[in-house]
Amino acid sequence: MAHAKLLMIVGDYAEDYETMVPFQALQMVGHTVDAVCPGKKAGQSVRTAIHDFEGDQTYSEKRGHNFTLNATFAEIRPEDYDGLVLPGGRAPEYLRLDENVLGIIRHFAKEQKPIAAICHAAQLLAAAGVLKGRRVSAYPACAPEVELAGGSYAPVEMTAAVIDGNLVTAPAWPAHPAWLAKFLTVLNEHLAARSTPAVAAR
Repeated sequence: MAHAKLLMIVGDYAEDYETMVPFQALQMVGHTVDAVCPGKKAGQSVRTAIHDFEGDQTYSEKRGHNFTLNATFAEIRPEDYDGLVLPGGRAPEYLRLDENVLGIIRHFAKEQKPIAAICHAAQLLAAAGVLKGRRVSAYPACAPEVELAGGSYAPVEMTAAVIDGNLVTAPAWPAHPAWLAKFLTVLNEHLAARSTPAVAAR
């Protein structure tokens, strides 16, 4: 498997599992993951939130871990990265107000680089205007935003994930096994295509 350099954009009260698990798992299989947050530097941290399903009409929210950033947002260049990871939680609600964040997302969408987005990260994709004509999974409460942004909301099981071209999406952290597996498939295809020299026209 080829080595990839991945960018993860997080913020305060990003969902705990959706931040910690992909950050660790993607490194475990040999990829580099730079986790950044607007206005913060490497070595600083964001607070995470634990979203759980406990029989209420919506998820509950509890304080999670402190997650240490390992790169500085102001210094990153999206063209240096092979893929983008967008955790959910409460952070996307305010991160989507940052034009620099939206510009980064648009770069990955335009260049057809792999994007993994889960749960409320659909809010970021919608705000960036990259969902038109795309089939997207998200936390069900974000379905209206997906549809209003021109996407098609995919009402899959909480443990399932959806691939549409370079975009890999899932409804929430129970989907981690499927979401990360599908993202790795898309990422490996992207890396293989990038490393294959173009065949000269005859």
